[in-house]
Amino acid sequence: MKTKNVQFITHAAAIAAIYVVMTVFLKPLSFDAVQIRFAEALTILPFFTPAAIPGLFIGCLLGNFLGGAVLIDVIFGSLATLLAAGISYSLRKYKFLVPIPPILANMLVVPFILKYAYGVPLTIMFMILTVGIGEFISCGVIGTILLLGLEKYKYILFRTSIE
Repeated sequence: MKTKNVQFITHAAAIAAIYVVMTVFLKPLSFDAVQIRFAEALTILPFFTPAAIPGLFIGCLLGNFLGGAVLIDVIFGSLATLLAAGISYSLRKYKFLVPIPPILANMLVVPFILKYAYGVPLTIMFMILTVGIGEFISCGVIGTILLLGLEKYKYILFRTSIE
């Protein structure tokens, strides 16, 4: 296997592992109608490497599964993360737009999962608001801080991914 492929897989696996650990370790904050999933701060990583796209997807899939989520949540929550990661990667030339796709994707998908898969008795509109606030904190604030902090080390951490 070529070195670039090994590094891509290694980056994706490391991102997935960190996402899983953060989601499961912080389970009380990661699941519910009012949630701040700190692992979502990692959704800025497509700015640095395309390996973050499968890494975030697999991390979300495993984090949801190991966190005890129902199958619909495991599938559709992970697909929302995959879609958001792909769009974030396409926005990588616009640094401060990178956190927006995961915020919007989760605001649009998670409330319906909470309502119809878990039977949360809150209105969809209220859950759009609460999920949006949590995503803004994790992706918009913490994710942007992470992006700015990692930016000066991008040639060390993501050297095979930098164009």
